[in-house]
Amino acid sequence: MFDALKTFIAEVTGAEAADRGFGEDDYRLAAVALLVHTANVDGQTDLAERRRLKAIIEERFGLDERATAELIHQAELSDRDAVDFFHFTSVLKRALDEDGRIKIIEMMWEIAFADGAIDELEENTIWRVAELLGVSTRDRVLLRQRVAGQTPPAAEFQSPWSAAPAKGRA
Repeated sequence: MFDALKTFIAEVTGAEAADRGFGEDDYRLAAVALLVHTANVDGQTDLAERRRLKAIIEERFGLDERATAELIHQAELSDRDAVDFFHFTSVLKRALDEDGRIKIIEMMWEIAFADGAIDELEENTIWRVAELLGVSTRDRVLLRQRVAGQTPPAAEFQSPWSAAPAKGRA
């Protein structure tokens, strides 16, 4: 209870994120652990993937270089200790709405594409995480295409059986 109050006060006063650390229930730690796993799943993490990981964390979570390095370090430890994705995805499902969970899958695709090639293990990891987060197959595939530069961000889903775009979210 006291920790939650301290976290709330730190957020309201704008205290530095690195000073409070990243707890097990911090959605940023869960998200970055999944990104680290995606980067490492093919057995090699190259410089492009590391750079993209760092940029995503700084851009999406608004962290400085020191906090980013600490978050990556803690995420690597969490990923190493994890036996499955459930802990990470359950934290994310509690903390994020549907759009937030979709953003996680988009970030995972960004990491997978960072080195210029998608490995089948990266694709499988993203598929499994998307399923656990409740992100539809359609959204997962559209995100893959968008990140690969194959689909513009506002493109409507085009059914192969009709000439008219399908209704709903793009």
